[in-house]
Amino acid sequence: MNIAKSIILLFFCLCIQDLVYGEPLSLLVGAGSAIAASLSILSYYARCKIFECCNSYWVRGNYTGLQHSMRTRLYGQHLAKETIITAAIAHWENPNPKKALVMSFHGWTGCGKNYLSSMIVDNLYKEGIKSDYVHVYVSTLHFSNYLEIPLYQVQLRSWIQGNVSKCERSLFIFDEVDKMPAKVIDALKPFIDHYEYLEGVDFRKSIFIFLSNSGSNEIAQKALQHYENGKIREAITLKEMEDVVMASAFNTEGGLKMSELISAHLIDHFIPFLPLERRHILLCIRDYMISHNFKPTDERITAIADSLQYFPKTNPIYSSSGCKRVAQKTELFMSAEREKDRQRFEGFQDDDVL
Repeated sequence: MNIAKSIILLFFCLCIQDLVYGEPLSLLVGAGSAIAASLSILSYYARCKIFECCNSYWVRGNYTGLQHSMRTRLYGQHLAKETIITAAIAHWENPNPKKALVMSFHGWTGCGKNYLSSMIVDNLYKEGIKSDYVHVYVSTLHFSNYLEIPLYQVQLRSWIQGNVSKCERSLFIFDEVDKMPAKVIDALKPFIDHYEYLEGVDFRKSIFIFLSNSGSNEIAQKALQHYENGKIREAITLKEMEDVVMASAFNTEGGLKMSELISAHLIDHFIPFLPLERRHILLCIRDYMISHNFKPTDERITAIADSLQYFPKTNPIYSSSGCKRVAQKTELFMSAEREKDRQRFEGFQDDDVL
């Protein structure tokens, strides 16, 4: 509210300077204008204390919190951790970025793409996923008909332009890009290119995140080669993986096939999500049990991990579903355990009766 007071005070000073030498009628008009403007400013700040506005209170850019979340809750993804936080901070703190930040996350289901996206949303926006400035599009829902590509392109341009005009710090997440009809996503090209303004709107401070399974096999193959060559997982570099992911996305059926976004180099970072090893699954199970008030004993965690599938068959070190099925498997295990306890208790009661 200090900002509001300062603005109002300055406005009054300017008005008074003019009013001192003015006519009586001018004095009344000027005073009325000053009061109206002051009330308008106060109304804005009062409204934005209650309702979401595009300011630093609601769009907060909490990168310290994001770093902490990634460090303590995202497992096995050193490339994502290293790249995303650096790229996001650089873009966010730049008052005049050259273009919108565009990141493409690639990897198998359950490796953390959606999970990390939710961390970004929760730490950048006070309202999290409920924010009016966060927009999620799911290809199988919003772009499901391959015969409607021109319509989808028109709709997408309208959605992007309309939302960024309301808040330049808008975030757009496109899920299941590999299931999107090719060329639909090319409608984004003007908004993520190096234009300062398009039809009066500056798109350069917005963020676009693509989530895709394309490149998953190539990523897993690279990771397995490192493992079989005796190299540690963290020795895998972004440089050696990014070319593989980019080529796969560009040549594989899906939303980015032959996309202008790739050929024009408008996607800033292709980020591979490596397949998760059993040790990472154990950590996911532990976290889930703690968050749901289950006691995370080693026996329970091991039993739940054993119920999941791993690959390759010759050396099953990677989880086939990542951490995606951890919740269901944990709930199933705990439910079965409670049922056993119930039956055991009823058995004791029957013995007492006898």
